[in-house]
Amino acid sequence: MVRGPLRLLLSGPASSGARATPTDVAAAAGRNRIHLVVDDLDAEIDRLHRSGVTFRSELVSGPGGRQILLTDPAGNLIELFQPAHRPGTDAATTS
Repeated sequence: MVRGPLRLLLSGPASSGARATPTDVAAAAGRNRIHLVVDDLDAEIDRLHRSGVTFRSELVSGPGGRQILLTDPAGNLIELFQPAHRPGTDAATTS
């Protein structure tokens, strides 16, 4: 769903969003997650690890891309997501 600059993603039963929320986060504030799209998930994970961030899930890969969960200082769940590469969509490979 899109309204102006806001995009709301609704997850169906076959999507990665249908996976259970990690148990140590389930009762915390922000059970619904904030979804941030990143260009280089591996670089973001490395940068955040060096900053002392604790992740709440393992890296998950699927047909739509890769994601990992973490929480902000207030306990809100955040998903970092890198969309899967789609052939023909990479500007470096198109003319």
